[in-house]
Amino acid sequence: MIDLKSKFLGAMVGSALGDAIGELAFRSPEREALLARLESVPDLTYTDDTAMAIGLAESILKKGAVEQQDLGDTFRRNFRQEPWRGYAAGPPTIFAVVENHGLTYKEAARRLFRGKGSFGNGAAMRIAPLGLFLHNSPDLYEQARASAETTHAHIVGADGAAVQAAAVAEAVNGDPQEPLKPHEFLGELESVARTPEMRQKIGLVKQLLSGGADPASAARALGQSVAVHESMPFALFAFVRHAQSFEECLFCAVLNGGDRDTLGAMACAISGAYLGVDALPPAWMDKLENRGYIESLAVKLAQMTEDR
Repeated sequence: MIDLKSKFLGAMVGSALGDAIGELAFRSPEREALLARLESVPDLTYTDDTAMAIGLAESILKKGAVEQQDLGDTFRRNFRQEPWRGYAAGPPTIFAVVENHGLTYKEAARRLFRGKGSFGNGAAMRIAPLGLFLHNSPDLYEQARASAETTHAHIVGADGAAVQAAAVAEAVNGDPQEPLKPHEFLGELESVARTPEMRQKIGLVKQLLSGGADPASAARALGQSVAVHESMPFALFAFVRHAQSFEECLFCAVLNGGDRDTLGAMACAISGAYLGVDALPPAWMDKLENRGYIESLAVKLAQMTEDR
């Protein structure tokens, strides 16, 4: 069994790589072109996906749990420092409402989309640190929902984040020296999901894998929008289909359309948590910006988890 520190590093660094390489895939959507781009670029620059995962890790380390006000403040502070990371309109709008009207982040998030809140994948894309930290805790779902609600108040948005957190947790507890059992892995996530949207899509992932669907067909069947139930299920497909290869999981996630950087971040968080950091290509890791800080957060989370 791979040690906990390696799995935490694999998830945090792996997610950042999936994010950064997925961003490159928007302009280089074919495998050979993407490989050539990876060779030529001096650095791999991540987006808001990783910036917000960093914020979540920082807040967990500070508070020892999800505390919505501190988490929202951390997100807002990091956004102010690096607004160019590619944030969608939702978080900056929420931050402005909090500043101008004195609402909590959850109250501000509920104002989006005519009072229904967002069901985008923005809460799931950043959730890896919590899935790591609470990988053996019965509190994972509620803590994931609390984390999501700072920006994604819709029940499906929060449910998708919780399912992604559970996938990371399940990967941490898995042994890559034993063959992954797809039906059991996905069945656990199906039991975690609380909305019909998420349960139906996880069931579809099982059907597609059992039927030998190719990735392009699976992506079309599962959905290719930024809605969490039309993106995160394909990240699950990419991981389960390529459970023994971080690289193949990444390429599957980012080379089949849709929200490529976020698909990469989600799929590779699970893959890295399962395989450990030694499965990540060193040449890619060497180019990842801010790698030292991301690694330090992963190590601190592992230490705090072991000390609990």
